[in-house]
Amino acid sequence: METLEIIQNGKPSTREKEVVKTMKALVYHGPGKKSWEDKPKPGIIKPTDAVVKILKTTICGTDLHIMKGDLPEVSDGRIIGHEGVGIIEEVGSAVSNFKVGDHVIISCVTSCGKCMYCKKGMYSHCEDGGWILGYMIDGTQAQYVRIPHADNSLYPIPAGSDEEALVMLSDILPTGFECGVLNGQVKPGDIVAIVGSGPIGVAALLTAQFYTPAEIIMIDQDDNRLNVAKTFGATHIINSAREDAIEKIKSLTNGRGVDVAIEAVGVPATFELCQELIAPGGHIANIGVHGKSVTLHLEKLWDRNITITTRLVDTVTTPLLLKTVQSKKIEPNKLITHHFRLDQVMEAYETFGNAAKEKALKVILTS
Repeated sequence: METLEIIQNGKPSTREKEVVKTMKALVYHGPGKKSWEDKPKPGIIKPTDAVVKILKTTICGTDLHIMKGDLPEVSDGRIIGHEGVGIIEEVGSAVSNFKVGDHVIISCVTSCGKCMYCKKGMYSHCEDGGWILGYMIDGTQAQYVRIPHADNSLYPIPAGSDEEALVMLSDILPTGFECGVLNGQVKPGDIVAIVGSGPIGVAALLTAQFYTPAEIIMIDQDDNRLNVAKTFGATHIINSAREDAIEKIKSLTNGRGVDVAIEAVGVPATFELCQELIAPGGHIANIGVHGKSVTLHLEKLWDRNITITTRLVDTVTTPLLLKTVQSKKIEPNKLITHHFRLDQVMEAYETFGNAAKEKALKVILTS
């Protein structure tokens, strides 16, 4: 218990309030093992920290990679998750941009704002941050989360905003935009192929349209996701389980290939497909999280002026994307297909992990 000072009839008074010491969280216990269990509630460790009460969070494809064991550096006992919106519960003495009670977007990338990489805008390589949330430190699939470097790693939510839509600004929208569209250097008139029509692929589809490419071709093996992509602006859809994607692309491009190929899955077959689809002078932009090695076909690409890029999202475009969401230029809330309570997270993982069967894109977990 702790003493809380209040004012009654103009005079100070005191009463006791219950101090929450534990919380519920989704905890990783090795490949294929997870549980919803009690964990200590996080507190302020450094003066630049904030503690956020989670209002809404979600599950990312990267979380599925963790659960499969593709990221073995994730330790047993780690609270998973790196996306969400919430309310500031507590702030450290050095936090100046936020106060208790503020509604905030949690960035998937932690940025100190001071190191060499942060000064370059490469927040993903921050010397005291980067992608650590739900990876190297406890994450957001919990009732509370500690956010290091809060001033640079949280974004204020404008009054009256659709907070579910803003969960998409934690990760998938800046990831699709920065790692796919910007790295792929999408230009007006380009023919773009996006391999993978999951949430990240659709985020790349939405933001590629900022640059008016001539065509955006979505490739996947899930008809539902392809049909959703069509409603979001895809000019062509290819189900690679039923069609030869390479031959189909050749027929659509007079045998030339695509100007930009965006890999949005993270398995060897999809990266190799991008190499087959790319035209001379084109860009292959990798987004997917790869847990296995892939073959780079330099024997075919060495003389074709191909650029291959890799990137971890830096979230430098989050303020820009927030403006586009606020103005309804893009509507990421349409990506949300399922809703769960936070304590239904185990069921939510089953749904998200069986996306084709459940027709799932993004799930929202509400505390």
